[in-house]
Amino acid sequence: MHTSTHTVLYDPDGLIEAELPLDREPYECLVTAVLAWTGEDTLAERDYEQIGLQLTGHARAVASDVRRRASRLPKSSGPRALADVVLREAEGRLSATLEGTVRCVQNRARLVRALYERLDRLEAALAPEKVTSGGA
Repeated sequence: MHTSTHTVLYDPDGLIEAELPLDREPYECLVTAVLAWTGEDTLAERDYEQIGLQLTGHARAVASDVRRRASRLPKSSGPRALADVVLREAEGRLSATLEGTVRCVQNRARLVRALYERLDRLEAALAPEKVTSGGA
C-alpha cells in the first residue's frame, strides 16, 4: 500500500493564484537595479540567466493578474483593449529564448515594469468612481 502526503490541486482558472497578492516591492527593486546597469557584462552568464528566470516567472504572474483584471471589464472598453495588446506583446517576449546577457535581462525587466503599469491602470479603471460633493 502506498500513501502520499502530497495533494494535487486542479485549478484551471487560476483562482488559487488570484487569492495570493503579488510580492511587488522586491521585484520593483530588482527591475530598478537591472535597468540601471550600463556598459559591458560584469556578472557571469549563469547569473544573468538566473535573474532572467526570476523576472520571467514574475512577469508571467503579473500577466495572469492583468488578464484576470482585464476580463472584468467590458470587451469594448479602452483599458481592456490596451491590456490585451500588452498581454499579446508579453506572450511574444516571454516566448523568446532566455539568454544570459544584460540586454536580455533588461528586456525582461522592462516587461515586468510595463505589466505593472498596465495592472495599475486596470485597477484604476475597476475602482468605483469617486463622487465629489458640493458639485460645480
